[in-house]
Amino acid sequence: MATGFALDRFFSPHSLAPSAGPAKELFRSILNVTALLAISEIRNQIRMHTGEFADVDPTQRKGMLVLSLGTGEAKYEEKYNAPTAASWSMINWVYNSGKTPLIDMFSSAISDMVDYHISTLFESIDSKEYYLRIQDDKLNGDAASVDIATTQNLQRLKEIGAELLKKTESRVNMDTGKYEEIEGGRTNEQALAHFALLLSNERKNRQTK
Repeated sequence: MATGFALDRFFSPHSLAPSAGPAKELFRSILNVTALLAISEIRNQIRMHTGEFADVDPTQRKGMLVLSLGTGEAKYEEKYNAPTAASWSMINWVYNSGKTPLIDMFSSAISDMVDYHISTLFESIDSKEYYLRIQDDKLNGDAASVDIATTQNLQRLKEIGAELLKKTESRVNMDTGKYEEIEGGRTNEQALAHFALLLSNERKNRQTK
């Protein structure tokens, strides 16, 4: 089974071999956004009638609840443009004036495409309310870094998280591919409370079977 986390290009690659049991698979970090992998794994188990999904109808279109919590992104800025990039050498694409254009572009594209793909999936099965993505994409300074663990910065991140809870829930605009606040929508805090209620009810239903 493969898994991953949101900082796969920041930390060193690592493989974990199972220490016991019949499993022979290696566990590797392979994906920048793990929500898509989780959805694919669930759908695969439903298809194969295994695990907790042995009795689930493969043709069932709804019933999947996905909560995706982002780690935060730096505020968007136009770092590169076509006229400038046209004169780059191969080295410049890898490293240019303290920046890493190729990595930046691929990382941004992967994140955007996964968000768009998942949103399209839930829209197509009329279940967009069952996919909740919470992400702050306007971080700056130390808050946008992944390795500044000072007391001051951690406190600031805590404050940013609290502020994010009070913001209106966002959803991908299927025409632009950008996240936009839902007009008249609930707050992220209210959306999380609703998700918690759905999960609690599901647990109660399973316990009564």
